[in-house]
Amino acid sequence: MNINFHDNRLPPIWEKIRRGERLSLGDGLALFESPDLLSVGKMANFVQQEKSGDAVYFVVNQKIEHTNVCVLSCKFCDFATKKGAPDAYEMSTEEILSKLSPEIAEVHITGGMPPDWPWERYVDIVRSIHEKFPSADVKAYTAVEIDFFHKKFKLSIEDVLKELKAAGLRTMPGGGAEVFSERVRKLLFNQKIGAKAWFEVHKTAHRLGIPTNATMLYGHIETLEERLIHMIKLREAQDETGGFLSFIPLAFQPGDTGIKPRDQFTSAIDDLKTIAVSRLMLDNFPHIKAYWVMLTEEVTSVALHFGADDMDGTVGQERIAHDAGAVSPMKLAKDRIIKIITDAGKIPVERDVYYNALGVHADRVIGKIPFLNSVPFYHAFEKNQFKILPIVPRRMGLLVEKGEIIAGPFSLMDFLRLEDRLELINWCIATRDQVKSVMLFSNHGWGDLEGKRIGITDDTATSIRLLQVLLEKKYRVKATFERLHAGVNDYSGYDAVLLIGDEALRCNKFGLEGYELIFDLAKEWYDWKKLPFVFAVWAVQRSLPQDVKDEVCRSVEHSVTSAETKFREIGRLHGRRIGLSEQDVEEYLEGLNFRLGEREREAIREFRKMTREEIVA
Repeated sequence: MNINFHDNRLPPIWEKIRRGERLSLGDGLALFESPDLLSVGKMANFVQQEKSGDAVYFVVNQKIEHTNVCVLSCKFCDFATKKGAPDAYEMSTEEILSKLSPEIAEVHITGGMPPDWPWERYVDIVRSIHEKFPSADVKAYTAVEIDFFHKKFKLSIEDVLKELKAAGLRTMPGGGAEVFSERVRKLLFNQKIGAKAWFEVHKTAHRLGIPTNATMLYGHIETLEERLIHMIKLREAQDETGGFLSFIPLAFQPGDTGIKPRDQFTSAIDDLKTIAVSRLMLDNFPHIKAYWVMLTEEVTSVALHFGADDMDGTVGQERIAHDAGAVSPMKLAKDRIIKIITDAGKIPVERDVYYNALGVHADRVIGKIPFLNSVPFYHAFEKNQFKILPIVPRRMGLLVEKGEIIAGPFSLMDFLRLEDRLELINWCIATRDQVKSVMLFSNHGWGDLEGKRIGITDDTATSIRLLQVLLEKKYRVKATFERLHAGVNDYSGYDAVLLIGDEALRCNKFGLEGYELIFDLAKEWYDWKKLPFVFAVWAVQRSLPQDVKDEVCRSVEHSVTSAETKFREIGRLHGRRIGLSEQDVEEYLEGLNFRLGEREREAIREFRKMTREEIVA
């Protein structure tokens, strides 16, 4: 990708990005100060494409703000009020449930902190939603609220989160971060927690297997350097825990706070640059959100080319921003969100709270396994009429079954299950012996796993079946499998854990805390059958026109042929993100076979035979 820069401070930053090197505080200041907005946006779009392809995510969600009564008096907040005030309200659990419906995928709960609610009332809200709407994920309570519960009810932060998780909490929002500056905190929200307490809450949540999000409130009295320090602190925390799902820059809504004139909103340029710089600085965050509630539809649409890959959702009933004067529509319908994303030339991907794809609202979408093992298929893939959607194997299988993906490297189990609808083409992801990226981390040898509890990554569709075959037919033992959710997990309760892809590669190199033994499933298969193992095969929908099938084949062939002599070069950036050296990358990719030959076909026949009695999703 070539960029015609108009600011000589930017090319060195671009080279660092292309090499996968981390940007410094000075780099961030140069990006913010640069008049070359379009080049900053192009760099951010490049990073976003590397992470999310053409996808832009949204969720059918409902915002619940259960009360505006609050013990705090933050200067920037036009939402909160005191008990007994004319505008005060407190919702009962029944009122909250009446605002929800079965099609909602996420319930987002935040609100004031009243002086007299008992602890059980907060737990009951989460439990009642989870019980009445079990298919909806509950994302509830900011770090400020969790800290309030901890202090008011004399519970540890860990116990607060454990009780909420047991009641049905799935993730946490990122609110309450504001800006990690003591100067700003003392001036604008001196009664509110600072950075230390905010991070303690989020890191505790991550340790317990609760993924969270992170925000930054900008456009008030903070400096550019304070914005960047905020991002760097988040980046450091993500290095430590890996538990953040997304970063949401929140444009300050002045309202009647007196901090800024009521009509002095952040400019579109500031909004776009903040999103772009966020994408470039937060190299370890999976997603950057353009929160349309505060940005307006018009700015959000442009932001999708400035590094953002998420629009949040339908939101209904959001009041905090609107009480402060936000000018966006109170509720944006699903069809309108899809149109905004489509008009931006992107793929509207309906998601759940963990960013699992639930539906794809576009044509001619090709799936991309978002792991290092798939880089050779896509580094020189000529998209032309296609769009690329990075998606883990299991979820790709669910979408191809719905007809929402036309081609891709499908999990072998999904291909066998849907063989009447899929046409095999000549590429695959297969091993020669070991694979290094489908690994069982265990405290027991194979023969001692009888009756044991094994956590299974939610990403896998084939590796779980291979593990079952190895256990039951090679070692004659049966274990209990339990699916893990996407994102950070608490592995401490399992006797063994099956990981695949980049996470398995990382843990294979650095170890997984709490587990002494590591087994490579492909090596176990090879030692047993003296055959490679085929984890994924390229296929196209049989119903596609022949010219479309031919173009898919040409594009894959071009990319694989181009990749075969330069694995170090094409995998460098991806490898750096997961902690692998160039040599690690080269050795890993050279250990895979990307062309479907006779040995691979024989291996497929053997695995089919072993699973023919029970091919499962």
